[in-house]
Amino acid sequence: MEDMFQYERKLQQDGIQVIGGVDEVGRGPLIGNVVAVCVVLPIDFQLDGLTDSKKLSEKKRNEFYEVICDKALAIGVGEVSEKEIDEVNIYQATKKAMKIAIEEANNKIKIEHVLIDAMPLDIDIPTTSIIKGDAKSITIAAASVVAKVIRDREMYELDKIYPMYDLAHNKGYGTKKHLQAIERYGITKYHRLTYAPVTKYKNKINKIEKEING
Repeated sequence: MEDMFQYERKLQQDGIQVIGGVDEVGRGPLIGNVVAVCVVLPIDFQLDGLTDSKKLSEKKRNEFYEVICDKALAIGVGEVSEKEIDEVNIYQATKKAMKIAIEEANNKIKIEHVLIDAMPLDIDIPTTSIIKGDAKSITIAAASVVAKVIRDREMYELDKIYPMYDLAHNKGYGTKKHLQAIERYGITKYHRLTYAPVTKYKNKINKIEKEING
C-alpha cells in the first residue's frame, strides 16, 4: 500500500503546516472545461481508502467529496473553458486552471507549500511536483476527487441538453458512441475544436445548438 501521507509528513517535520494539494480533471475529453482544484486539509485528516479519483467508484467519490468539502480548511476551484483551451492549448489551460485554484484557496488560508500532481508551476509559493501524485499524496488525492466530481456534474448537466453524445456515461471522452454522435449530429459550442476528430466537424453544428442560439 502506498503511504499517502509521506510528502505531507516530511513537510510537517520541516515545520510546514498549511499544505495545498492540486490536481486537474479534463485534459483528455473532447468537450467542456478543464477543472483544477486546490485543497488544504487539516493535519489530522484521515479518510480510509482515499486515493486517485480514477481508482474509486462514482459512489465512493461522491461520499468522499462530501467529507472533503466538510473537513477541508480551504478549497479553490479553477476552470478554463473549451474556447480558451483551443486558443492556448490544453497544457497552458491546465496550468492556468491550477493557478486559479491555488490563488482561490490561498485567499482563504495562507498556504505554505503546494503539492502538485505532475505538472510544474511557476508561482510564489514553494511547490513539489509529484508524478502520479494523486496516488501518493492524500492532499492531491483529495483535490482529484473534488475536481472529478465537479466536472462529472457539469457533464451531467450538458447531457440533459445534448443526450445524443452520452456525456453522462463517457464524461466527454471520445468513446465510440460519442464519436458516432458527432458524425451524425455535428458538434456543440462546448466541443474543443482543436481536438481530433472534432476539428473536421467544426462547421457541422448540432441542430439543437442552432435552435438554442436562434
